[in-house]
Amino acid sequence: MNFAYLKTRSNHPINRPAFGFWIISVIVGLSSCSSSSDPEVASNVAQESSGVETYEISTTQFQSSNMTLGTMEKVPFHEVVKAKGMIDVPPENRAAVSSYFGGTVKEIRLLPGQSVKKGQELFVLENPDYVQIQQDFLEAKGQLAYLQSDYERQKNLVQDSISSQKKFLKAESDYTVTRARVASLGKKLALMNIDPSTFTIENIRTSLSVRSPISGYVTEVAISKGAFLTPSQMAVTIVNTDHVHLEMNVFEKDLAKISVGQPIRFRIQEDNSKEYEAFIYLISKTIDPEERTLGIHGHLVDEKLAERFNPGMYVEAVIYTTSEEKWALPKDALVEIEGYFYVLTLQNSPETGYTLIKREVKTGLSNSSHVEILDSPGLDETTKFLLNGTFNLIKE
Repeated sequence: MNFAYLKTRSNHPINRPAFGFWIISVIVGLSSCSSSSDPEVASNVAQESSGVETYEISTTQFQSSNMTLGTMEKVPFHEVVKAKGMIDVPPENRAAVSSYFGGTVKEIRLLPGQSVKKGQELFVLENPDYVQIQQDFLEAKGQLAYLQSDYERQKNLVQDSISSQKKFLKAESDYTVTRARVASLGKKLALMNIDPSTFTIENIRTSLSVRSPISGYVTEVAISKGAFLTPSQMAVTIVNTDHVHLEMNVFEKDLAKISVGQPIRFRIQEDNSKEYEAFIYLISKTIDPEERTLGIHGHLVDEKLAERFNPGMYVEAVIYTTSEEKWALPKDALVEIEGYFYVLTLQNSPETGYTLIKREVKTGLSNSSHVEILDSPGLDETTKFLLNGTFNLIKE
C-alpha cells in the first residue's frame, strides 16, 4: 500500500540538512497521488499543524494493515545480574568406580550411556592373589575356635589358682590377635564382594565382581577385556541425573545484589529459544582471586525437567534481583530515529478514518517485549497509541 505524507519541519536540527529536497519530493508525490483514481491513497496525507506531524489514515487502510490502538499498561521490569555456568549433579550422584585389588579384566559388557542399577555387576577381575586372602581368612577363623576355648580354660584355671598367670596372659594374647586378624580379613573379603559370614572352603575363587555403587548412566569406560587394572585406577564413571542443578559464576561487583531464593531464568546452547526457571539455593562464600567471581548454586523450579539436561551443558542465565511495575508500551509502538524515540497517538477517530500525531517520548527500562515510557507532557494512561504499524508510517 502506498502512503504519501507531508511531514512538517522538525524543530530538531538533525532534520534541517535534507528538508528542502525532501519537501519537494513529497509535493511531487502528492501531485501524483491527487491524480490517482485510488481514493484510499489520497486520504493518507500528513498535515502541517503548528509544527506537529499528523497522519490521516482511512478506516479501510487501518483495517487492511492490521493496525491496532491501545493504552499504556503496567508491566513488571526486572533488574538482572547476568551469570554463566553449567549443568551439574551433586557429588553423591557421581561415581568413579575402581577396585581395591588389582587384577586382570575378565568380563566387561558396558557402553557409555548405558543405564545401570545400584549393586549391578559392572565388570569382573581375576587374580591368583585373591586366593591367598581367602585362605588366610579360613585359617585364622579355624584357629580362632581353638584359641577361644583355650582362653576360657586358662581363665577358669587362673581363677582357681591352678594355672599360672603367665599361661593365661599367653592364651588371652593369642586369642585377641587371631580374633583381630579374622575381623580384618573379613573386611577384605567384604571389599571383594564376598560375604565372610557365609564364606566356606567350597567358595574359594580367583575372581571378584565389581558392582555399581549408585544407579545412573555410564559416562565413561576406561578399561577393556584383558587389561590389568591397578588398585584405585578409575575404570568406569557413572552419573545419576535424577537431580541436576546449576553451577554458575557472577562477578564480585554483583554480590550485594543477589540473595538466596531469587529467581533465575536460563537457556542452554542446545535449545537457545526456550527459557527455563530456577532459583538461587546457595551462594559461595569465597571469591576466585584471579577471575574475581563467586559461585552460585541453583535448583530447578520443576524437578521433572531434570531429564532434559545432561551434566556439563553450558548455560547462560539472568538472576532477577529486583522487580517493579512501570507504565510501558509494546516495542512495536515505538520508532527510534537517530537516538530519539517516537510514537503515534490518536487525535480523533471519525467514521471515515483516524488522525494520528507523531510525538517524541522519553524511555526508561526495557525487557523482551515492552519499553518503559517516562513522564511526558500530554501523555497519560488514557492516551491511545498506535501499537503496531508505527514503523511503516513514520519511516515511509
